[in-house]
Amino acid sequence: MKSAVETLSPTRVKLTVEVPFEDLKPSLDAAYSSIAKQINVPGFRRGKVPPMVIDRQVGREVVVDQAINDTLPRVYTEALQANELTPLAQPEIDGVERTDDDGFSFTAEVDVKPDFEVPDYAGITASVDDVEVTDADVDEQVDALRERFATLSDVERAAADGDFVVLDLKAVQDGQVVDGAEVSDMSYKVGRGGMIDGLDEALVGLSAGEEKTFETELVGGDLVGQQVEVTVVVKQVQEQELPELDDEFAQMASEFDTVDELVADVRERLGRGKRLEQAAEARDAVLEALLEKVEIPLPDSLVTEELNSRRQNIEQQLAYAGISMEKYLEDESQTVEEFEADLDRRVRDAIAAQFILDEIAQREEFGLDQQELSQHLVRRAQQSGQDPQEFANHMFEHNHIPDLVQEIMRGKALALIVEGAVVTDASGNTVELKNLRPDGTIGDDEPEEQLEVVEPASTSTYTVSTDGSTDESEADDKA
Repeated sequence: MKSAVETLSPTRVKLTVEVPFEDLKPSLDAAYSSIAKQINVPGFRRGKVPPMVIDRQVGREVVVDQAINDTLPRVYTEALQANELTPLAQPEIDGVERTDDDGFSFTAEVDVKPDFEVPDYAGITASVDDVEVTDADVDEQVDALRERFATLSDVERAAADGDFVVLDLKAVQDGQVVDGAEVSDMSYKVGRGGMIDGLDEALVGLSAGEEKTFETELVGGDLVGQQVEVTVVVKQVQEQELPELDDEFAQMASEFDTVDELVADVRERLGRGKRLEQAAEARDAVLEALLEKVEIPLPDSLVTEELNSRRQNIEQQLAYAGISMEKYLEDESQTVEEFEADLDRRVRDAIAAQFILDEIAQREEFGLDQQELSQHLVRRAQQSGQDPQEFANHMFEHNHIPDLVQEIMRGKALALIVEGAVVTDASGNTVELKNLRPDGTIGDDEPEEQLEVVEPASTSTYTVSTDGSTDESEADDKA
């Protein structure tokens, strides 16, 4: 087999392959054998029909075509390997022609991994914001805890922001109640939002037994974006009474004896959560600094495919949240053009990061044992809300294990870069990343307890809440 490569662009090549008869012959013999078992020819047993007879009965062209179809994928792969090309998509095969000696040739255009020089990734410098836990942060968390133990009492006055009301509600369009838009005896906190646009404004000032009708636009369901008429009836107005913040409350709501101990614990937990947020910010800053050191050409087809995938992902998440794209952009103070430009930048950075991390992982020759793969499978199953065993079975059955291995290797490469970086906060202090544990505490140099650095080119990452817990969300979905 002979092959030649024509570079069409930094990310696309045209591969010309010539396959002589001797390379085709094993597939040709197999084709004759297969056809011999499928046809009946008088005077010959099934499976024992000679090639010459098959040529007369079926036609040699049919046999050669079958042999070429069987051979082409193998020789295409061999040609890629011989020319050290890494394909990024399915090839466009064209120009399959037979040669005079019963061999064949073909051309294939395919997007390939671009060549680039990996920049120096040792000792990258980056800066992040300070970890700051304010009194307001602590008060917010303590008040949220107090609300869990709050009591509600009926009041003989109009509803105000922060009150709870028991209400009936229905949405009507053209005189018909909208399916799924009618509720009764629902408890709702005025000012909470997130239900129906205009509801909070309608409730303020209503007393028990009063009702109000207003028009709004649905943001979810089959009638999303359409105008409906909503009638809300207030049946009870209730005032929320928070328990006193004292030692008795601390003993009731926690394992602490005094309110000072409770508040100190809340502050510590918030600090750990903020530290994890800072670590995520540091990871992104370090990777961004690395990307600035190199310019990598990206295949248009790969960028377009990823853009469409992420855009669809965001639209689905917004639909689940009952938010239209128009409403989302309005809340984010973004135009469609700004949203698309931001998404395009994120996608290009993510793809470039994949290329760099793959190269670093190959250069560092990272190892992988069965336990690491099993732990990653369990983690991915938990993130997607699936049973670990069922998730693992699906991954093996559909040959997705190589993708998971690649994810792990990229994660190791990113962890290596981040741990070797010099990251400082706004105050000039060095940020500890190497020994940061998953709970936000700083430990000794124990690699098994280090904070996992999630590969950023994946479609999901971790966001850290203020209580120090972690939650999976779409990487590029701000909704």
